[in-house]
Amino acid sequence: MRPHPADFSAAHAVLQNAVDQQRLAGASALVLQHGQVVDELCIGQAKRENGEALRPDHLHRIYSSTKLITSVLVLMLMDEGHFALDDPVKQWLPEFGQVRVLRAGATSADDTEPLQTDITIRHLLSHQSGLSHAVFDPGSVIYNAYMAAGVRSPQLTLQAAMPLLAALPLGFQPGTGWDYAIGADVLARVAEIITGQPFAQLLQTRIFGPLGMLDTAYVVPPEKLARLAPLYRSEDPLNATQPALQIAQDLPWPDAFVKAVPRTAGTGGLVSTQADYLRFMLQLQSGKPGLLKPATLAEMMRDQLPPHTSVQFMRTGAMPTLGFGLGGAVTRAPSALQPNSPVGEFQWGGLAGTHWSISPATGVMIMQMAQRHLGFWNPFWFEYKAAVYAALNA
Repeated sequence: MRPHPADFSAAHAVLQNAVDQQRLAGASALVLQHGQVVDELCIGQAKRENGEALRPDHLHRIYSSTKLITSVLVLMLMDEGHFALDDPVKQWLPEFGQVRVLRAGATSADDTEPLQTDITIRHLLSHQSGLSHAVFDPGSVIYNAYMAAGVRSPQLTLQAAMPLLAALPLGFQPGTGWDYAIGADVLARVAEIITGQPFAQLLQTRIFGPLGMLDTAYVVPPEKLARLAPLYRSEDPLNATQPALQIAQDLPWPDAFVKAVPRTAGTGGLVSTQADYLRFMLQLQSGKPGLLKPATLAEMMRDQLPPHTSVQFMRTGAMPTLGFGLGGAVTRAPSALQPNSPVGEFQWGGLAGTHWSISPATGVMIMQMAQRHLGFWNPFWFEYKAAVYAALNA
């Protein structure tokens, strides 16, 4: 099928405006239709300090865009017969069979009730496990408990983190709610147990190596450091539209991505390039051979949540037009946030400004990379995506 000829100048203008307003140092983006690149853009700077122009080969901290890679790896293991989606995680990590659950309205992490339903692989992939991420809900009972336990410490291996995590209460009974969570780390540990390989090695042998993703890793080696784009943040970390001019050298911890730490998380931590992530995304095209069986790919992009449950964050509240699949949000209907996104679009991103979306119905993939802290679901992403779809539908 031939790509749709389209004028993407309005979409380019969205990102150019974000650069001009200093909300982004630079941005790169790709639009694909039926597996063919129909638009590509790379504007602005990688490094404000010396005026170095952003290039497609610059390395980006992809934060939670790591989760899509983890999800695919886990589903590859399922395709090989190691487990079914509804198998309980306690088969590999018995401590999760004894986890407690916060009572409704609890004001203390000790106010709990027994687990009624086991956490399954499906729950972890779709963020219905009752676990938290301890990032987006500061001040909550769960957030405070996670911080006190140190479960997100970069000095903990996945193996060491699991007993600490299982000792903390769940926010709700598995399968009864949605909370963006640390479940991808649990899945990464399950993958280690099944295969006998460290998670970083598993990613390299099963995905990065075979696909030629030569620049994707947890640590940037010295010979590639010149290509690592700095991460920028604003003076007010919660203001998504404020100019982001300050280099954030110590996020999420000092020397992150430069020096190896024990933690190789399934939730985040990878560095990648536009070209590498494109190689990975091309494996997720409906109707074409890829890393997953066709039925598994379709299940991945299917809304797993019951109608009364949706994506929600403390700052946004419930978002009823967004369900969640096995690794990304699923658009249920148009909304003010996504006025022309196709129903069934599968999408997510990372806190530093990397985003991706896949529309199985239209064959459109969109990929965007920037390095701005609090860049996840920043307005520039939704405005750009809306302009892309408008161009394709013109």
